[in-house]
Amino acid sequence: MLDVGRFKVGGIAIFSTALVACGGVTNGEEKSQSAIVQNAVSNQVFVEGGDFELGDVGRPDGSPYITLTDYARPSVDVRVDSYSISRYETTWAEMETYYKATARLSLYENSSFKNRYVITPSDDPLSPYFRDKPARVPNYREAEGYCAWLADQTDLPFALPTEAQWEYAARSRGRNVPYATNTGEEDNDTYLQRPKEYIDPSIPPSGNLLSHSSLVMERRPVGSYPPNPIGLHDMSGNVAEWTQDWFQEDYYQHAPRNNPKGPSAPIDPDRPEKTVRDWSGHGDHVGGNATVFARSGVPVSVGGNGFRCVVNHPEPVN
Repeated sequence: MLDVGRFKVGGIAIFSTALVACGGVTNGEEKSQSAIVQNAVSNQVFVEGGDFELGDVGRPDGSPYITLTDYARPSVDVRVDSYSISRYETTWAEMETYYKATARLSLYENSSFKNRYVITPSDDPLSPYFRDKPARVPNYREAEGYCAWLADQTDLPFALPTEAQWEYAARSRGRNVPYATNTGEEDNDTYLQRPKEYIDPSIPPSGNLLSHSSLVMERRPVGSYPPNPIGLHDMSGNVAEWTQDWFQEDYYQHAPRNNPKGPSAPIDPDRPEKTVRDWSGHGDHVGGNATVFARSGVPVSVGGNGFRCVVNHPEPVN
């Protein structure tokens, strides 16, 4: 049975659909789902569209930021329409709510993913699975599914961001900066420096981003570091993020000017890859891979990346 409640956000009618306590869904879970959905809307930051140079725009001296690959070159002039994007990366608690609401939690309870990607969030702030830390989802489909679930709950066009939307927002509407931080530069929080046995995640945050090895599970709670100038947190650091685009190494050479969305199909159907951004979430500083321009393809079945959702609507939704 469905209980449909209507509310308005920013003048737009939204329908919140919550499962009524039946068939094993408790009233507490119903309230949790409603809170998650409402927070997903209220945390959207409106990004006015415009023109910008997508890709590695180069250092002031003309040299490229990324030196090991040509994936981010040549940069290309594009235009994106207005949209909204989540202020934060999706958390463990939000993913658990989605798994329960869609009866997907059991898919992972007895799998090899359980101990690394999908577990019951912890209430311990020192745990790598603390409920407010960014989730590392088991595959691309679950990231896509979470945004689709929000769309079903709200009647708003939630989706994963396109690669162009992600970079435009990370660079605060296309500014020529190498990091999505409050300064546009990197001031890395060093609390995860080696040796690993001396890591103390209770040390207060420092700097303006967390960049580290993908093998280390520790993350900071979302919003621990200052936002970029348009109010977005952790688009440099914490976790790398899925986008909806199929990955193509030389895509910028073929990208359309208006609202590029990546190739229409995977380049290799036998190994379909989506574009992942924010490689500082994997801690790789070699060759400029920690800058906001870094991009690469990851098979859709591979876990360990995070994400955030956008709302493809030309006006603010909150």
